[in-house]
Amino acid sequence: MRSNYRDIRARNDSAWLIPNDGTRTNHQLRADMRRYADDDEVDLVVVGAGAGGGVLTQRLARAGWRVVCLDAGPFWNPDTDWVSDERGAHTLYWTEPRQIGGTDPVPLGSNNSGRGVGGSMVHYAGYTPRFHPSDFRMLSTDGVGADWPIHYADLKPFYEAIEQELPVAGQDWPWGDPHTYPHHAHPVSGNGDIFLRGAKAAGIEARVGPVAIPNGRFGNRPHCIYRGFCLQGCKVNAKASPLITHIPDALAHGAEIRADSMVTRVVVDDRTGMVTGVNYVHAGREHHQRARAVAICGYSIETPRLLLLSATDRYPHGLGNDHDQVGRYLMVQGAPQTAGRFDDEIRMYKAPPPEVSSEQFYETDPSQPYKRGWSIQTVSPLPITWAEHVTAQGHWGAPLREYMRDYVHWATLGALCEYLPQAANRVTLADEKDRHGLPVAHFSYSQCDNDRQLTKAATASMETILKAAGATEVMTIDRYAHLVGGARMAGRAQDGVVDAAHRVFDVPNLYVVDGSTLPTQGSANPALTIMALAARAADRLIRLGRRGLPEQQTAAMS
Repeated sequence: MRSNYRDIRARNDSAWLIPNDGTRTNHQLRADMRRYADDDEVDLVVVGAGAGGGVLTQRLARAGWRVVCLDAGPFWNPDTDWVSDERGAHTLYWTEPRQIGGTDPVPLGSNNSGRGVGGSMVHYAGYTPRFHPSDFRMLSTDGVGADWPIHYADLKPFYEAIEQELPVAGQDWPWGDPHTYPHHAHPVSGNGDIFLRGAKAAGIEARVGPVAIPNGRFGNRPHCIYRGFCLQGCKVNAKASPLITHIPDALAHGAEIRADSMVTRVVVDDRTGMVTGVNYVHAGREHHQRARAVAICGYSIETPRLLLLSATDRYPHGLGNDHDQVGRYLMVQGAPQTAGRFDDEIRMYKAPPPEVSSEQFYETDPSQPYKRGWSIQTVSPLPITWAEHVTAQGHWGAPLREYMRDYVHWATLGALCEYLPQAANRVTLADEKDRHGLPVAHFSYSQCDNDRQLTKAATASMETILKAAGATEVMTIDRYAHLVGGARMAGRAQDGVVDAAHRVFDVPNLYVVDGSTLPTQGSANPALTIMALAARAADRLIRLGRRGLPEQQTAAMS
């Protein structure tokens, strides 16, 4: 699959709306953005401008819908807001208070939470693999997890479209549904070379990519300069995020992006059961935006929280929560990270962290006692993150300083293990209040035996690769990555929160279009799947028809 730029521009002109004069932001496009009044009844309010909300806003704006997208964080300016510094990038993360609990609590921050227009894709690594066909039928084929109410084939054309729009670069992909990518693979650094060398020696298949970084120019977006600060926001606009891949086109087609606007409640008319808009806080003042429909795209913590905060007399337990499903089945991926020490200098920081990956262990191996599997990727931690890796092994003082001096000799791999969905892993409302006086989210998480077995097996596979490449020492730490679930898609209201069209059960003009809807998580980074689901949801809404929307929604209630 190679790119046809004419076809891409016919559905998304964002890459050509980026300035080509050395700046990285189309300030005129933002200044000329259409603006709606709070008492204007827009067709759709989108809550959150990340992977799901950015694509949904762009698609519906292009179809002529009156769309306002609200985001709690800022409208980033890559020139002034992002720095080539690990510590300085902490403004990109969600820093509002949250509570964590369970037997295996999950730290929330840089690897699973975003803030601002573009969401967590502003600071994600850039890996964009697809889910496998087996992910959609896990319960039927493997006896664990859940089956999706849609099939891989339903999502495939949207995977292909988003891969072209980002665009994705990589070698031909042999796993899952074999496919090619729009751009050829990037050259690899010392860390990627270690992975390829060790995998070959160990008999493990590996590929370069897939990464959402164009190989060469794409529209007015420049080529990657391999500066290695992908996780701190790509200052050159080479790495894809909705901020540059979908928001410019949304603005050009009449959408309003209302930044620094924290949505506090979805407002419902209890007489009809229909959503009428949202309440939000901007610059310390409360506002209400009227809308014919609302789409929540706040991701796996804030989406369940908002549904619970929006309880009414008609929906006393929260919206979509008649069967106590909101906040349940929230998943994280186990992300153990293994580093290997080499006599040669590797200098793993001298390239984007996403380079080489393998999905050889993705599917269930019937010879093993556990179900499902994991993927392996280069991760290339920068110095602060490397120090965290070393201290997690208990090294302090003189040993820590020695490991830091030795930094250039280490290569690092990371795994993504498919931890299983469990009903007790969930978001609820805590007694603690945030600065707006609202209950914060409490996220309780505990692993099961299958999760622990996957982590152990994934760690062994990474150590095998690094030792096969010649590592003289290996060092592994346990981590988490990528939140999904919490408002799962299901065939029945008893089993989830939204239907196959992303519509909240029993609230016919309320939608959830983000990673919280995923019934299972695979061993793949979720960004591409979230964007593809959003493109599919938009396609269905567009076919429903903007002018007939309220009538269609009312009919759906009967």
